[in-house]
Amino acid sequence: MIPDRREAKSEAGSAASVHALPHVARWQLRLFARYCGYYLRRHFHRLYLLEPSPLTELEGVPVLICLNHPSWWDPLIAVYLSQHLFASRRHYGPIDSTAMGKYKFFERLGFFPVTPETREGAFRFLQIGRAALSTADCALWVTAQGRFEDVRVRPTRFQSGVGHLARTSSRFVMLPLALEYSFWRERTPEAFACFGEPIEVTNGHSRSALDWTRTFALAVESTQDSLAERVKTGQESQFRELLSGTAGVGGVYDIWRAAKSYARGRRFRAEHGLGSR
Repeated sequence: MIPDRREAKSEAGSAASVHALPHVARWQLRLFARYCGYYLRRHFHRLYLLEPSPLTELEGVPVLICLNHPSWWDPLIAVYLSQHLFASRRHYGPIDSTAMGKYKFFERLGFFPVTPETREGAFRFLQIGRAALSTADCALWVTAQGRFEDVRVRPTRFQSGVGHLARTSSRFVMLPLALEYSFWRERTPEAFACFGEPIEVTNGHSRSALDWTRTFALAVESTQDSLAERVKTGQESQFRELLSGTAGVGGVYDIWRAAKSYARGRRFRAEHGLGSR
């Protein structure tokens, strides 16, 4: 979550560029990402990626990933994507200090606590954010809406923190990311991720913080719209499958279905919507 305090922008100048980034326990992050994959498989039928722009073109430049925030699952999806698609980068992201108190181990994974709606929280976000966007192999993940927001709400609005961060940074790329969750043909839901067109920032001072905030919000909104149109079709062929998880009804009913299949010499497939594949 992003603090929305404009007065902190002037304090984040030179101090941010020399501020040491929090230590990330890489082996613990990789282990947790594997656990995320296991946990997502248990609770989702599949995780799909819609990838309209090549992510390989982002090498050698720091990346700010701005994403919408529709559910509790978003941080776990982000951790999995970070290691599956950007394994060579160092990853950071702000988290509400209250939530950090409940999930203390997140601090070892690149999450850093901020106190929303406070001067200190805004300063810490800008300080660490600038340090991350000054380092070529870093990615900063931000749920810039600052709170949970249904995917259908329009317009997509961002808090001003990302705009002030862009205004006080030099060269980086903002990569919009849309997340959505939907039920298709199985008992468990599908999870969807879509990266939009990158926005290259070569001189943050060239525009106001408000302009950057609006530009980034519009980019994420456009990405959300593109993803929603694909999700509504229900066509798996339009997506790249990243994870395959729980399918079927489960319990006694699936045991009975499996027994009938084997008795007929057929391979048992638990998916309800096999005709679509």
